[in-house]
Amino acid sequence: MKNDIKSVLAAVGLSVGLVVSPGAVLAQNANLAPGFTQLAKAAKVVVMPVDVELFSMSAGGVNEPRADWTTAAHGHMKTALAAKSTKLGFSAEPMSETAADEFAEPIALHAAVARSIALHHSMGGGWALPTKDGKLDWSFGDAMKQLQAKTGAQYGLFVWVRDSYASAERKMAMVGLALLGVGISGGVQTGYASLVDLNSGQVMWFNRLARASGDLREAESATESIEALLAGFPKVQ
Repeated sequence: MKNDIKSVLAAVGLSVGLVVSPGAVLAQNANLAPGFTQLAKAAKVVVMPVDVELFSMSAGGVNEPRADWTTAAHGHMKTALAAKSTKLGFSAEPMSETAADEFAEPIALHAAVARSIALHHSMGGGWALPTKDGKLDWSFGDAMKQLQAKTGAQYGLFVWVRDSYASAERKMAMVGLALLGVGISGGVQTGYASLVDLNSGQVMWFNRLARASGDLREAESATESIEALLAGFPKVQ
């Protein structure tokens, strides 16, 4: 299992890309694997716990983890993801945080591969990989086989989010530097959502989010973030 994960990590690297999801139909189609157009209503989808962490950005721009914020965001997003899964109409089976501990490596692998997809596929341009020919052609190999065997699900839905918020000191620094004509950021919300075929390891659908808005500490805003991440999800029939 570990060798499979290491080989995939070596192939895709740990590149990081921040790309705002466009609403164009063409971009949404590019978020689907070649030949994949819809999700069968009867297909079982295991919904993995949201991998989320929130940070406070110091005056110097250092992100400091906030466990209390993360706990609140996790609860809000868990509720929102369950509601959205029902709304989309697929056969969802949520996995508990306790059960997911067994699959820590595949969950971590998803984050690494998702960052590479965001950079090399979503951003494209000079970062595009010629061998992919602009297609969503990414696979985890056999790394998801254990998850498939344990759950009996055909697909897995993964959501990864990181969000940061400017501290009071950071806000003061932003104001002071702005007076000098220098602009600095106050935090970024970054997220990836992937639908993975657990048998083949193929990424069937992918979406990304990167913006300087949204507050996952609030239920309403967290719900909006889940809506944005799952925008363009394959039609369920």
